[in-house]
Formats: sequence, C-alpha cells, structure tokens
Amino acid sequence: MEGVSVRKIKKICVFCGANSGKDVAFVNAAFHLGEVLGKRKIDLVYGGGKLGLMGCVSTAVAQHERQVLGIIPSAFTVNNLVGETCGKEIKVATMQERLVMMMELSDAFIALPGGFGTLEELFQMISWAQLSIHNKPIGVLNINGFFNGLLSFVDHAVKQEFITPRARKILISATTANELVDKLQAFRFESDPALSKLKWSPSSSQKEKLDLTLRL
Repeated sequence: MEGVSVRKIKKICVFCGANSGKDVAFVNAAFHLGEVLGKRKIDLVYGGGKLGLMGCVSTAVAQHERQVLGIIPSAFTVNNLVGETCGKEIKVATMQERLVMMMELSDAFIALPGGFGTLEELFQMISWAQLSIHNKPIGVLNINGFFNGLLSFVDHAVKQEFITPRARKILISATTANELVDKLQAFRFESDPALSKLKWSPSSSQKEKLDLTLRL
C-alpha cells in the first residue's frame, strides 16, 4: 500500500450469521477475522450474543484483548435467546436503533456470510453511504465464493442502470481478512454531487430539491 494514504480504523462493525453455516470454512474465517482485528489493534462492534459466526468473531477478538461491543435489541435478551455477549453490551429498543448505533460507533463495516438479517444490515449501510449519511468503507469477506452471486447481481443492476458506477464502488470485496482490512483502510469515498447536498440533520424540515432522478 506504498504511496496510498491510509484511513485510521479503530472499530469495525461485523455483520454475520447467528448460524455457523454448512461449510466449516465460514467458522474458520470468522475466527481468523477476529484474530486479524485483534492483531491489528482494531476493536469490534457487532450484534451481540454468542451464536454462530457472531460468537466466533467476537470470541477471537476478545481473546486478543481488544474491546468487544455488542448492540442488541432487548427482545433478544429474553430467556437468554442469543447467549451471553462477549464483552460490553448495549441494549436498544428496536432493530433500527441498533443499526443507527452501529453506524455511529464504527469506522468501517464487514459482512461475513449470513442470512436475511446480515444482508439487510449490509445493504442498509450501502444505501446510507450512497445518500451521504455516512462515508465509511463497507466490504464483504467472500469466503469460498459465498458472495459471488450477490456481487454478480449488483454488477447486473449497474448494467441495467439501476445502480450507478459511482455507487458500485461503495461495496468492497476480498477473499482474505487482511486484504479486506487493507482495502477498507485505503478506501476513498466518492459522493454523488447532488446526493451530498441532502441535509440529514433531525432538525431539517426540508430536503434540498434534486435535479436528477434518484436511482436507489
């Protein structure tokens, strides 16, 4: 990465499955990602609990003596549904509140294999970046081609002109944890000139009118 300015990343939010998946490679990759974060002195923000890949990555980060923060809806803590969070835990009322807090407290985002919840979190962060609500890097760890279909679909949406080439650059991918973190650190956000004019302050009563068709 010689000659490339590096973004300072202190906390990474990881989205991933509460299941372990069919392929043992997913579990191994989750543990390895946690090890990489720990060795690179990066703290973890995640969805809380100890199930599936979420438990793997949080355990590995904690074992390397880095801070782990689980942000979890109170509903999930009833009857110990998702197990004990490995580290500090913040309880929130709703899923949306959880995601907003994850965005605010993290410097970057990584998605490991997971289901609908993981995909929702990933695409919500991408959408918010496109709208210039944040400018933080977002990547998927493409273990054994798990995200090949998703990446192909995104490229198809670009070809069909539903996603702009500029917006496509928001989603980073890599096949190893170290490569992905390097890419996140090297990421330079390129905002849409029109979308960057939007005012997202809670006190804003009006949004600026845009002179283009939004492709969201």
